[in-house]
Amino acid sequence: MTRRTALLLAFIGLKFLLQYFLIIPDYELHRDEYLHLDQGNHLAWGFVSVPPVTSWLAWVIGALGNGEWVVRSVPALFGALTILVVWKTVERLGGSLYACVLAASCTLFSVLLRLNQLFQPNSLDVLCWTTLYFFLISYIQSSKRRWLYGFAVVFAIGFLNKYNIVFAVAGLLPAMLLTPQRKLLLNRHVYLAALLALLLILPNLIWQYQNNFPVLHHMKLLAETQLVNVNRADFLKEQLLFFMGALFVIVAGLYGLLSYRPFSPYRLFFFAMAITLAVFTYFRAKSYYAIGIYPVYMAFGAVYIGAKVKAAWLRGVFVLIPVVLFIPLFMVAFPTKTPEQIAANPGPYQKLGLLRWEDGKDHQLPQDFADMVGWRELAEKVDAAFASMPDRGATLVLCDNYGQAGAINYYSRKGVKAVTFNADYINWFDLSKKYRHLIRVKDWREREAEMQETGPLFETGYAADSVGNRYSREWGTTVFVFRDAKIDINVRIAKEIEEERW
Repeated sequence: MTRRTALLLAFIGLKFLLQYFLIIPDYELHRDEYLHLDQGNHLAWGFVSVPPVTSWLAWVIGALGNGEWVVRSVPALFGALTILVVWKTVERLGGSLYACVLAASCTLFSVLLRLNQLFQPNSLDVLCWTTLYFFLISYIQSSKRRWLYGFAVVFAIGFLNKYNIVFAVAGLLPAMLLTPQRKLLLNRHVYLAALLALLLILPNLIWQYQNNFPVLHHMKLLAETQLVNVNRADFLKEQLLFFMGALFVIVAGLYGLLSYRPFSPYRLFFFAMAITLAVFTYFRAKSYYAIGIYPVYMAFGAVYIGAKVKAAWLRGVFVLIPVVLFIPLFMVAFPTKTPEQIAANPGPYQKLGLLRWEDGKDHQLPQDFADMVGWRELAEKVDAAFASMPDRGATLVLCDNYGQAGAINYYSRKGVKAVTFNADYINWFDLSKKYRHLIRVKDWREREAEMQETGPLFETGYAADSVGNRYSREWGTTVFVFRDAKIDINVRIAKEIEEERW
């Protein structure tokens, strides 16, 4: 084994180790993860919230036992592969072993450690962006058309994982027009590769058409409820925080793209970053949407620094900077402190705006952390209510949101299959069963209204229990029990499904 290979494997091994070390047992899976895991039980070419790749991965996770460690291994793997692609990008650009180590350090000790803790489309999204750029660099360097077709396949995988990768191409195309690489647009293999990509994503496009393009409805809802609270200045500020320890390397890469002669064929990457960030800023995108941009620029910067900086002591300092600056990030950006500890000392989190949720208000915990507690408790209380029902087969468990339904289905020991009118669950109701009883999981603020509206429709109704974890985003969520319906529940549910879809 060569020294180069040994160092690469050491970085990958450290990556996996840190992914498990930087989260304590007080935290469960994240709200979104439960939805994605449930999608593995309903395979399709598309979903209301995401394209199909995540569901395929969820199916694999289920086949491997569906344990939390398996769930966390998947994004960790994508993070490790991102380091590998960055390393290979440095080699493709002619960088030294030192440049490989610098780029790997910058990639490892960054926000990717947090991103790669969660089973969401984001980890694979970053990997696809990085690989997309790597294939383009490889083509520019070699002119071998296989890299163009590889680019098409990676784009298709990225698209079927998260539509966000369209913004990568949206940045690259005008950037090509601004540089001599515009000649790429005269290459027939570019269009054949584009046709290949279209064929690969076509099943999802057909699914979108057949289902009245739910992605457009999802984007509109996202814009109205979440993106409207995104401040453009905050978006740009958070870009600096994501790779704080690698900022000097990224800047070096951008400078090198303009001034370093060996980088002149790749100058389009300078314009691509500016254009892509401008598009994201204009659309008030969430800050993490842009994370996939940066790894390739760390490769450029590491190669440039490796070529220009010769002093051994300074090289050592540059490798240590990402590690040292990661320490304050480690203190606040990872779930390594209990909710009680965070609530007792909110200052560091508040200064960085981490306590601000999508509603634009500050809370006790960062929103992501609050979305990782209270779920097992909720599932246990629903299980207890379900066990008390006279006929479980005729009992519908109806929740307010996808996080509740997904967590209940994941943790339930009673075989509960909860649903909701929220997200993809609206397509997963089993109306072949004749329901007579209802377990309703409802926001605590609507407790009184729920009893007034639903109670009269049943012979018996009461609030059985509620989530007591005050640090959970689901704190106070109430489990209602309604028995012996006076109406036809199936007809009522079918009508509401139609109204929601409309």
